[in-house]
Amino acid sequence: MNRADLLIQELNLAPHPEGGYFKETYRSSGIIINHNLPIEFKGNRCYSTSIYFLLTSEDFSAFHKINQDEVWHFHEGASIRIHQISPDGIYSSVVLGNDVLHNQQFQHVVPANYWFGATVENSNSYTLVGCTVSPGFDFKDFTLANRKDLLQEFPQHTHIITKLTKA
Repeated sequence: MNRADLLIQELNLAPHPEGGYFKETYRSSGIIINHNLPIEFKGNRCYSTSIYFLLTSEDFSAFHKINQDEVWHFHEGASIRIHQISPDGIYSSVVLGNDVLHNQQFQHVVPANYWFGATVENSNSYTLVGCTVSPGFDFKDFTLANRKDLLQEFPQHTHIITKLTKA
């Protein structure tokens, strides 16, 4: 059994709709009442949530967006590139990993409402990260990109959108 399969089994990770595998590891008991949240939130939210997220080089994290900032924390494996498109259509990327001498970062914040996805940098590899969201994550806050719609909105990013969306 390779290391990625071992982690999937031992951490009890399940397939994620965007690609890869995940497991929620923390959900705060404190609650933010809906009327104290911005209008895009439907329902109450806990203060914060955290997950493990494992991605292999054979897969990708498809473009998606959420209503809140998401902090990514590198744990182990190959470096991972987070691809982002701002609401204004500006593309950027950052590499998480342990090689800080070559501009890799241990953590990165993806701003709320950015389209983002991820790819493992090395072939035949995997990456294990943690993701923390506040207010806490709810699938009501999650939008998986539709390729046709995203291409229509940001035609200047055809290559990366085609690569990181499911037909």
